Amino acid sequence: MEHIAALLFVVGCSNAMTDCRELNVPVAVFETGEACAAERPFALGDLRGRAPHIVGECLAVDPALEDDYDQIVWNVLPDGSLNASLQVSGTLLASAGTRAEKDYLSQQ
Repeated sequence: MEHIAALLFVVGCSNAMTDCRELNVPVAVFETGEACAAERPFALGDLRGRAPHIVGECLAVDPALEDDYDQIVWNVLPDGSLNASLQVSGTLLASAGTRAEKDYLSQQ
């Protein structure tokens, strides 16, 4: 049995990056993260024209839990970066993207 090590997740957005939706790719699961990363530019290129802005990330999958994840939680930030996570019953498994650091010094 082959195990999934990475999932290619792709989102298409409007020009303003306010209206975004998941886009299907021909191959979304990969045995290695490297194989996903190698395919990512080709998959994004194949989807050109389906939305003004297209972003995608490879999400790491724990092979022991590959059948257990039940949702992908995602958000596209105004700068166009994708923040996506695989979750199992509310438990965070993998995350891709950047997270803004909270500036505690500027808060009053």
